[in-house]
Amino acid sequence: MSILIDSQTRLLVQGITGRDGSFHTQQMLEYGTQVCAGVTPGKGGQLFANSVPIFNTVADAVHQTSANAAVIYVPPAFAAGAIAEAADAGLGLIVCITEGIPTVDLLRILPFVREKGARLVGPNCPGLISPGSAKVGIIPGNICLPGRVGVVSRSGTLTYEVVNHLTREGVGQSTCVGIGGDPIIGTNFIDCLAAFESDPDTDAIVMIGEIGGTDEQQAAEFVAGNVKKPVIGFIAGQTAPKGRRMGHAGAIISGSSGTASEKMAAFEANGISVMERPVDVVHLVRERLGQVSV
Repeated sequence: MSILIDSQTRLLVQGITGRDGSFHTQQMLEYGTQVCAGVTPGKGGQLFANSVPIFNTVADAVHQTSANAAVIYVPPAFAAGAIAEAADAGLGLIVCITEGIPTVDLLRILPFVREKGARLVGPNCPGLISPGSAKVGIIPGNICLPGRVGVVSRSGTLTYEVVNHLTREGVGQSTCVGIGGDPIIGTNFIDCLAAFESDPDTDAIVMIGEIGGTDEQQAAEFVAGNVKKPVIGFIAGQTAPKGRRMGHAGAIISGSSGTASEKMAAFEANGISVMERPVDVVHLVRERLGQVSV
Protein backbone atom coordinates (compact mmCIF):
# COMPACT_ATOMS: atom_id res chain seq x y z
CA MET A 1 0.00 0.00 0.00
CA SER A 2 1.01 3.65 -0.12
CA ILE A 3 -0.16 7.15 0.72
CA LEU A 4 -1.53 9.81 -1.68
CA ILE A 5 -0.71 7.96 -4.92
CA ASP A 6 -0.83 4.36 -6.16
CA SER A 7 -1.28 2.32 -9.34
CA GLN A 8 -4.82 3.71 -9.73
CA THR A 9 -3.68 7.34 -9.87
CA ARG A 10 -4.67 8.94 -13.18
CA LEU A 11 -2.29 11.83 -13.68
CA LEU A 12 -2.70 15.07 -15.59
CA VAL A 13 0.42 17.11 -16.41
CA GLN A 14 0.09 20.90 -16.54
CA GLY A 15 2.86 22.32 -18.71
CA ILE A 16 3.41 19.01 -20.50
CA THR A 17 4.96 20.61 -23.60
CA GLY A 18 7.57 22.69 -21.76
CA ARG A 19 11.18 21.59 -21.29
CA ASP A 20 10.81 20.26 -17.74
CA GLY A 21 7.26 19.04 -18.21
CA SER A 22 8.04 16.99 -21.30
CA PHE A 23 11.22 15.47 -19.85
CA HIS A 24 9.65 14.39 -16.58
CA THR A 25 6.42 13.24 -18.21
CA GLN A 26 8.49 10.81 -20.25
CA GLN A 27 10.19 9.63 -17.06
CA MET A 28 6.84 9.13 -15.33
CA LEU A 29 5.46 7.19 -18.30
CA GLU A 30 8.51 4.93 -18.35
CA TYR A 31 8.07 4.27 -14.63
CA GLY A 32 4.54 3.06 -15.25
CA THR A 33 2.52 6.01 -13.97
CA GLN A 34 -0.88 6.37 -15.63
CA VAL A 35 -0.34 9.73 -17.33
CA CYS A 36 -3.72 10.17 -18.97
CA ALA A 37 -3.65 13.82 -20.07
CA GLY A 38 -1.61 16.96 -20.50
CA VAL A 39 -2.62 20.60 -20.50
CA THR A 40 -1.01 23.43 -22.45
CA PRO A 41 -3.28 26.30 -23.52
CA GLY A 42 -3.35 26.63 -27.30
CA LYS A 43 -2.04 23.12 -27.95
CA GLY A 44 -5.23 21.16 -27.41
CA GLY A 45 -5.76 18.28 -29.81
CA GLN A 46 -2.09 17.29 -30.02
CA LEU A 47 -0.53 14.14 -28.56
CA PHE A 48 2.48 13.83 -26.29
CA ALA A 49 4.71 10.82 -27.02
CA ASN A 50 2.06 9.63 -29.49
CA SER A 51 -0.15 8.53 -26.62
CA VAL A 52 -1.07 11.28 -24.13
CA PRO A 53 -3.82 13.69 -25.32
CA ILE A 54 -3.19 17.39 -24.74
CA PHE A 55 -6.02 19.75 -23.79
CA ASN A 56 -6.38 23.52 -23.57
CA THR A 57 -7.91 23.47 -20.08
CA VAL A 58 -7.79 21.27 -17.01
CA ALA A 59 -11.60 21.10 -16.92
CA ASP A 60 -11.72 19.60 -20.43
CA ALA A 61 -8.95 17.14 -19.58
CA VAL A 62 -10.67 15.94 -16.41
CA HIS A 63 -14.03 15.64 -18.16
CA GLN A 64 -12.63 13.54 -20.99
CA THR A 65 -10.05 11.40 -19.18
CA SER A 66 -11.25 11.09 -15.56
CA ALA A 67 -7.89 12.32 -14.26
CA ASN A 68 -7.77 12.45 -10.45
CA ALA A 69 -4.38 14.10 -9.83
CA ALA A 70 -2.27 16.85 -11.38
CA VAL A 71 1.42 17.72 -11.44
CA ILE A 72 2.47 21.25 -12.35
CA TYR A 73 5.55 22.25 -14.35
CA VAL A 74 4.72 25.82 -15.34
CA PRO A 75 6.70 29.06 -14.80
CA PRO A 76 6.38 30.79 -11.40
CA ALA A 77 4.25 33.65 -12.71
CA PHE A 78 1.54 31.24 -13.86
CA ALA A 79 1.86 28.47 -11.26
CA ALA A 80 -0.65 29.81 -8.72
CA GLY A 81 -3.22 30.11 -11.49
CA ALA A 82 -2.47 26.53 -12.55
CA ILE A 83 -3.00 25.33 -8.96
CA ALA A 84 -6.34 27.14 -8.79
CA GLU A 85 -7.43 25.72 -12.15
CA ALA A 86 -6.65 22.17 -11.01
CA ALA A 87 -8.55 22.63 -7.75
CA ASP A 88 -11.51 24.20 -9.54
CA ALA A 89 -11.68 21.20 -11.88
CA GLY A 90 -12.21 18.89 -8.92
CA LEU A 91 -8.81 17.19 -8.73
CA GLY A 92 -8.12 15.76 -5.28
CA LEU A 93 -4.31 15.83 -5.43
CA ILE A 94 -2.22 18.66 -6.87
CA VAL A 95 1.58 18.42 -6.88
CA CYS A 96 3.42 21.63 -7.73
CA ILE A 97 7.07 21.24 -8.70
CA THR A 98 7.56 24.90 -9.66
CA GLU A 99 10.10 26.90 -7.64
CA GLY A 100 9.99 30.65 -7.04
CA ILE A 101 6.24 31.24 -6.76
CA PRO A 102 5.63 34.56 -4.94
CA THR A 103 4.53 33.94 -1.35
CA VAL A 104 1.64 36.37 -1.74
CA ASP A 105 0.28 34.22 -4.59
CA LEU A 106 0.30 31.14 -2.36
CA LEU A 107 -1.39 32.98 0.49
CA ARG A 108 -4.14 33.93 -1.92
CA ILE A 109 -4.57 30.50 -3.52
CA LEU A 110 -4.28 28.07 -0.58
CA PRO A 111 -7.64 28.93 1.02
CA PHE A 112 -9.33 28.30 -2.34
CA VAL A 113 -7.56 24.94 -2.72
CA ARG A 114 -8.70 23.85 0.74
CA GLU A 115 -12.23 25.12 0.12
CA LYS A 116 -12.36 22.84 -2.93
CA GLY A 117 -11.26 19.86 -0.83
CA ALA A 118 -7.98 19.37 -2.72
CA ARG A 119 -4.57 18.50 -1.29
CA LEU A 120 -1.60 20.50 -2.54
CA VAL A 121 1.90 19.02 -2.25
CA GLY A 122 4.56 21.70 -2.68
CA PRO A 123 5.33 24.04 -4.26
CA ASN A 124 9.09 23.91 -4.81
CA CYS A 125 9.16 20.19 -4.16
CA PRO A 126 10.33 17.01 -5.92
CA GLY A 127 6.89 15.40 -5.68
CA LEU A 128 6.34 11.87 -4.48
CA ILE A 129 6.78 8.24 -5.43
CA SER A 130 5.23 4.98 -4.33
CA PRO A 131 7.93 2.56 -5.49
CA GLY A 132 6.67 -0.01 -7.95
CA SER A 133 3.30 1.74 -8.34
CA ALA A 134 3.57 5.36 -9.48
CA LYS A 135 5.68 8.46 -9.37
CA VAL A 136 4.45 12.04 -9.60
CA GLY A 137 7.22 14.58 -9.96
CA ILE A 138 10.98 14.33 -10.33
CA ILE A 139 12.19 11.76 -7.77
CA PRO A 140 14.36 9.27 -9.69
CA GLY A 141 12.62 5.91 -9.84
CA ASN A 142 15.86 3.94 -10.11
CA ILE A 143 16.94 4.77 -6.54
CA CYS A 144 13.72 3.50 -4.97
CA LEU A 145 12.68 0.04 -3.82
CA PRO A 146 9.20 -1.16 -2.82
CA GLY A 147 9.01 -1.75 0.91
CA ARG A 148 7.62 -0.61 4.25
CA VAL A 149 9.44 2.58 5.26
CA GLY A 150 7.74 5.93 4.67
CA VAL A 151 9.89 8.96 3.89
CA VAL A 152 8.87 12.63 4.19
CA SER A 153 11.30 15.46 3.55
CA ARG A 154 11.64 19.22 3.10
CA SER A 155 14.74 18.70 0.97
CA GLY A 156 14.67 17.09 -2.47
CA THR A 157 18.38 16.31 -2.57
CA LEU A 158 18.38 14.75 0.89
CA THR A 159 15.32 12.72 -0.08
CA TYR A 160 17.36 11.17 -2.85
CA GLU A 161 20.37 10.56 -0.61
CA VAL A 162 18.42 8.92 2.21
CA VAL A 163 16.33 6.80 -0.16
CA ASN A 164 19.47 5.69 -1.97
CA HIS A 165 21.07 4.59 1.32
CA LEU A 166 17.92 2.61 2.20
CA THR A 167 17.67 0.96 -1.22
CA ARG A 168 21.35 -0.02 -1.36
CA GLU A 169 20.87 -1.93 1.90
CA GLY A 170 17.64 -3.59 0.76
CA VAL A 171 15.34 -1.43 2.89
CA GLY A 172 12.33 -0.59 0.71
CA GLN A 173 9.98 2.37 0.88
CA SER A 174 6.18 2.54 0.92
CA THR A 175 5.98 6.16 -0.26
CA CYS A 176 8.52 8.99 -0.42
CA VAL A 177 7.09 12.52 -0.21
CA GLY A 178 8.97 15.76 -0.78
CA ILE A 179 6.87 18.50 0.82
CA GLY A 180 9.00 21.43 -0.31
CA GLY A 181 11.09 24.05 1.44
CA ASP A 182 9.13 27.27 0.91
CA PRO A 183 7.74 29.19 3.91
CA ILE A 184 4.19 28.45 2.70
CA ILE A 185 3.41 24.90 1.56
CA GLY A 186 0.25 22.90 1.09
CA THR A 187 1.12 19.64 2.86
CA ASN A 188 3.30 19.54 5.97
CA PHE A 189 5.11 16.99 8.11
CA ILE A 190 2.10 16.35 10.33
CA ASP A 191 -0.15 15.59 7.35
CA CYS A 192 2.30 12.96 6.12
CA LEU A 193 3.04 11.53 9.57
CA ALA A 194 -0.67 11.00 10.14
CA ALA A 195 -1.06 9.31 6.75
CA PHE A 196 1.89 7.00 7.34
CA GLU A 197 0.64 6.14 10.83
CA SER A 198 -2.70 5.08 9.28
CA ASP A 199 -1.09 3.09 6.47
CA PRO A 200 -1.03 -0.62 7.41
CA ASP A 201 1.87 -1.23 5.03
CA THR A 202 4.22 1.34 6.55
CA ASP A 203 6.24 0.07 9.52
CA ALA A 204 8.60 3.00 10.15
CA ILE A 205 8.88 6.66 9.13
CA VAL A 206 11.90 8.74 8.16
CA MET A 207 11.47 12.52 8.52
CA ILE A 208 14.04 14.89 6.99
CA GLY A 209 13.89 18.50 8.15
CA GLU A 210 16.11 21.53 7.93
CA ILE A 211 16.85 24.77 9.70
CA GLY A 212 14.29 27.58 9.79
CA GLY A 213 10.79 27.80 11.20
CA THR A 214 9.17 25.49 13.73
CA ASP A 215 7.55 22.80 11.57
CA GLU A 216 9.90 20.10 12.85
CA GLN A 217 9.21 20.94 16.50
CA GLN A 218 5.46 20.81 15.89
CA ALA A 219 5.88 17.51 14.07
CA ALA A 220 7.90 16.10 16.99
CA GLU A 221 5.10 16.97 19.42
CA PHE A 222 2.62 15.31 17.09
CA VAL A 223 4.75 12.16 16.99
CA ALA A 224 4.85 11.97 20.78
CA GLY A 225 1.09 12.12 21.07
CA ASN A 226 -0.17 10.41 17.94
CA VAL A 227 2.40 8.15 16.24
CA LYS A 228 3.12 4.66 17.53
CA LYS A 229 5.41 3.65 14.68
CA PRO A 230 9.15 4.34 15.03
CA VAL A 231 10.28 7.67 13.58
CA ILE A 232 13.84 8.50 12.53
CA GLY A 233 14.78 12.12 11.91
CA PHE A 234 17.49 14.26 10.35
CA ILE A 235 18.04 18.03 10.34
CA ALA A 236 19.99 19.62 7.50
CA GLY A 237 21.98 22.81 8.02
CA GLN A 238 23.65 21.91 11.30
CA THR A 239 26.64 24.15 10.54
CA ALA A 240 24.68 27.02 8.99
CA PRO A 241 25.51 30.50 10.36
CA LYS A 242 22.71 32.59 11.82
CA GLY A 243 20.90 34.71 9.22
CA ARG A 244 22.22 32.72 6.27
CA ARG A 245 19.59 31.06 4.09
CA MET A 246 20.53 27.52 3.05
CA GLY A 247 18.99 26.69 -0.33
CA HIS A 248 15.30 26.95 0.46
CA ALA A 249 13.37 30.15 1.10
CA GLY A 250 12.19 28.68 4.40
CA ALA A 251 15.61 27.51 5.55
CA ILE A 252 16.81 30.57 7.38
CA ILE A 253 17.52 30.88 11.10
CA SER A 254 15.67 33.88 12.46
CA GLY A 255 15.79 32.93 16.15
CA SER A 256 16.64 30.09 18.51
CA SER A 257 13.61 28.07 17.38
CA GLY A 258 15.00 27.74 13.87
CA THR A 259 18.37 26.25 14.72
CA ALA A 260 19.38 22.68 14.01
CA SER A 261 20.30 22.04 17.64
CA GLU A 262 16.86 23.15 18.87
CA LYS A 263 15.12 20.93 16.32
CA MET A 264 17.31 17.91 17.10
CA ALA A 265 16.64 18.39 20.82
CA ALA A 266 12.91 18.45 20.09
CA PHE A 267 13.24 15.20 18.14
CA GLU A 268 15.07 13.46 20.97
CA ALA A 269 12.68 14.76 23.61
CA ASN A 270 9.73 13.31 21.71
CA GLY A 271 11.09 9.85 20.96
CA ILE A 272 12.47 10.42 17.46
CA SER A 273 15.83 8.79 16.76
CA VAL A 274 18.21 11.39 15.32
CA MET A 275 20.60 10.74 12.45
CA GLU A 276 23.90 12.59 12.70
CA ARG A 277 24.50 11.80 9.02
CA PRO A 278 22.10 10.57 6.30
CA VAL A 279 24.02 7.29 6.06
CA ASP A 280 22.90 6.48 9.61
CA VAL A 281 19.33 5.94 8.42
CA VAL A 282 19.66 2.22 7.69
CA HIS A 283 21.12 1.35 11.10
CA LEU A 284 18.52 3.41 12.97
CA VAL A 285 15.57 2.03 11.00
CA ARG A 286 16.69 -1.54 11.65
CA GLU A 287 17.43 -0.79 15.28
CA ARG A 288 14.00 0.74 15.91
CA LEU A 289 12.30 -2.18 14.16
CA GLY A 290 14.22 -4.68 16.25
CA GLN A 291 16.22 -6.00 13.32
CA VAL A 292 13.02 -6.97 11.49
CA SER A 293 13.61 -7.42 7.77
CA VAL A 294 12.05 -4.53 5.87
